[in-house]
Amino acid sequence: NYSSWSLRGWLLTKFSGLEFDEIITAADDPSARAEILLLSSSILVPCLRHEGAVVWDTLAIGEYLNDLMPEAGLLPSERVPRAHCRSICGEIHSGFTALRSSLPVNIKGHFPGFKIWSRAQADIDRVCAIWSDCLEKSGGPFLFGHRSMADAMYAPVVTRFLTYDVQISPSLAAYAKRVIALPEMQEWIEAARQEPAEIEELEVEY
Repeated sequence: NYSSWSLRGWLLTKFSGLEFDEIITAADDPSARAEILLLSSSILVPCLRHEGAVVWDTLAIGEYLNDLMPEAGLLPSERVPRAHCRSICGEIHSGFTALRSSLPVNIKGHFPGFKIWSRAQADIDRVCAIWSDCLEKSGGPFLFGHRSMADAMYAPVVTRFLTYDVQISPSLAAYAKRVIALPEMQEWIEAARQEPAEIEELEVEY
């Protein structure tokens, strides 16, 4: 329900077509930290373990899966769109700190009329510019035509926009609806709704 990075790694693996077993751990449980340490030396999730490889950075997971399952098209096949895709994935991977901090992922939550701080709005405007540029160049329906690493990386932003009732243009709202309608997203959302645990700090309307 709250983990944007787990959603990204999970979606990337689903999009790739690689079959996998999911191991869920509660990061706030001290006993679970030892288990996470065994799975990932950085104590970070998601972590992909596959045939001797241990990959714990989300961008690296996407690149690894693209090498392993190139037919899935996680990255565009042509040089220029592929560079563009990598660039916007890197931007969401390392930036948008105001958006992250003031609009945390909370799939079960809904806060209509949520007050958005100016710095967060600047991040929202940048996301909208990225989406508009990609959709204009590719023709849609996803950022690079077919679903790709970029759609997985920006999927948590789509959930944020829905949770906090962020108003975006009709064309971008249509793109967001297409992302939410993906069977993989619907599977994740249903699992999030079934989670009993709540993080109180993220349930407060502030």
